[in-house]
Amino acid sequence: MVHRRYKEKGIETVFFVTAAITVLALLFICLFLFRDGYLLFETSSFIDFITGDAWYPTSTPARFGLLPLLFGSLLVTAGAIFISVPLGVAAAIYISELSSPRVSDFLKPFIEILAGIPSVVYGFFGLVVLVPLIKELLGLPTGQTALAGSIMLSMMALPTIISISEDAISAVPLSLKEGSLALGGTQWQTIYKVVLPAALSGISAAVILGIGRAIGETMTVLMVTGNTAVIPGFPEGILDPVRTMTATIALEMGEVPQGSEHYHALFAVGSVLFITTFIINLIADKIKKKYKLKEGL
Repeated sequence: MVHRRYKEKGIETVFFVTAAITVLALLFICLFLFRDGYLLFETSSFIDFITGDAWYPTSTPARFGLLPLLFGSLLVTAGAIFISVPLGVAAAIYISELSSPRVSDFLKPFIEILAGIPSVVYGFFGLVVLVPLIKELLGLPTGQTALAGSIMLSMMALPTIISISEDAISAVPLSLKEGSLALGGTQWQTIYKVVLPAALSGISAAVILGIGRAIGETMTVLMVTGNTAVIPGFPEGILDPVRTMTATIALEMGEVPQGSEHYHALFAVGSVLFITTFIINLIADKIKKKYKLKEGL
């Protein structure tokens, strides 16, 4: 009995140490990122960085304006959401409510495979297939545009949105569906007026997690968006080349002298990106907790 108690205590200690290491790793990442990003503001204005409309690190004097990179990221992400959310929710409804068990069991593994494809493979596909197609169909000077980035990011976000939305829809109690059908509702009316509202929290969490996947993506947008650091217009900017925050860090970090102003500016961009994704994950976590609470009731 004593041996068993010590064994359980040892297992608890291992789990605690593992969790503590995870928290410490996150704290060290934050310290490393924010420390080097903060050093930029010893020589440059924080307001100029946040509100600057030009990113010219090689000019004299250098200009480190965040807005072109921020708006480029937001435009590409917004386009990805516009494409992926309707398709993802529709696919989740079909798999959960409309397809036969055989079809559902056939589709789910393919969705999981999509989630496991490396981002560089998506990037190669976009560069070789999608970019020339957009250029030819729309008559643009280049197909490397925000639209190409949005389409590729929507493909990458779809597995997350479909999987979590399908789980949320499947978790809706059968009694709610049967009650709607017993009152004379059609299958589509039941899905639209009963199932979707009941699963809204889970679907919302799926969408937010999909946004987090899209806004933090690097290789795909680096390869297909053109990487032009200008503030895009809206909505016409969707057909123009843009540059995202992640692509900027990936393109320039390998070439800057360590400790230079440009070096610290890239860390400041990374800090903004970290804060953005952290807030998105917090929102998703709160929505998931709310969803689980409703499920328990």
